[in-house]
Amino acid sequence: MKNQDCKPKGMTSNGKGKSSVDSRIMVLGRSAVGKSALVVRYLTRRFIWEYDPTLECTYKHHSVVDDENVVMEILDTAGQDETIHREGSVRWADGFVLVYAINDRQSFEDITSIKQYIDDTKKTNVQCVLVGSKSDLHHERLISTAEGQKLATDMACAFFETSASEAGSEIPELFQELHREIKRRKLVENKPRRRSSAQQVKQVLTKMFNKQTSKTGPT
Repeated sequence: MKNQDCKPKGMTSNGKGKSSVDSRIMVLGRSAVGKSALVVRYLTRRFIWEYDPTLECTYKHHSVVDDENVVMEILDTAGQDETIHREGSVRWADGFVLVYAINDRQSFEDITSIKQYIDDTKKTNVQCVLVGSKSDLHHERLISTAEGQKLATDMACAFFETSASEAGSEIPELFQELHREIKRRKLVENKPRRRSSAQQVKQVLTKMFNKQTSKTGPT
């Protein structure tokens, strides 16, 4: 498996001058479900038929979300078991795009175990979106939209069906929605915690006691 920083042909950037990363996103799923096609479609608005299944790429992408310049790093995994269950990459990511193909039952069934592994590794319920890819293959569909929606509800995440071969609005929307979820979580985590009422009362009583002791002096 090869790992490298990549920049697909035709990729453009917005928000130049900003170098800090706002969201680190990892795209996961079984091999051949269309992960790379989704990522490249988002980055370049183009569809490419063939990909190296052993190539793992990290893209740095400048975008505008809700009128704000943002920088995303997107890790497009190779789709192999050793990649999916690689602890370091999972810990690196702020959020996850979990992809299955609507014509591949096993890829859909894999999602639950992938999500469980991520939760166990991150020690929390993570930000993610569930994506049913290859939605243009209607005649090959094995997973209904209702099944996808139910799984997303069970995982408490957003759900999208899309096709990288078609210029659907769902692809940029799913990455932007995941960025919003990551941003919300970071705001909550970085917010200073208020002391409980019991702690505040204890601190006030301690100050009063110390003042009273200093006035009366030792006996």
